[in-house]
Amino acid sequence: MFEKFNNDDRGQVGIGTLIVFIAMVLVAAIAAGVLVNTAGFLQATAEDAGQESVNKVTNRVEVLNTHGVVGDGTIRNINMTVRLAAGSSSVDMNETSVKYLSATTVQTLTNQTTSDGDGVANTADADEFGLTEVTDDDGSFGVLNSMNDRYEVAINTSDVEDGTNDAGHSNGLTTGEQVTLEITSRTGGTTQV
Repeated sequence: MFEKFNNDDRGQVGIGTLIVFIAMVLVAAIAAGVLVNTAGFLQATAEDAGQESVNKVTNRVEVLNTHGVVGDGTIRNINMTVRLAAGSSSVDMNETSVKYLSATTVQTLTNQTTSDGDGVANTADADEFGLTEVTDDDGSFGVLNSMNDRYEVAINTSDVEDGTNDAGHSNGLTTGEQVTLEITSRTGGTTQV
């Protein structure tokens, strides 16, 4: 019923064993702390990357309509009415760029103009687009922050398409020419027209 232990089967006891045990506990605690810190850092990084991805998809404008203004036989201006896209938070048109791509020209246009208090920005030129308020709920010129806000973006194609055409008129777009416009907000949301 009772077994007899001999000297070879006895457990190790003493101060040396206690020191080794405490050392193992400390090493495990330090390793756990490093793992927790690393996991926290990775979680924060993943949340930031996720938010940036959401912003790229949602924070953009929607183009409601586009039309051209004809003069001297060419399309001299392109006017677009824009608003916030569904699910988008505020888009500042002052920090938005429009990439203009035609058969002969590639130009990035920015809005560096400000309102003179009447809701109309200075006119467009070769590297800037003009901005005109259509509706703005709170008077924050240049910032689309409500689904009711509307702005008209004007692009001067005769300035962007530099020079004169074969008929001696200032360049613009002729019938049948195609232009691609990419409107990109500060957060990277892009709308193509």
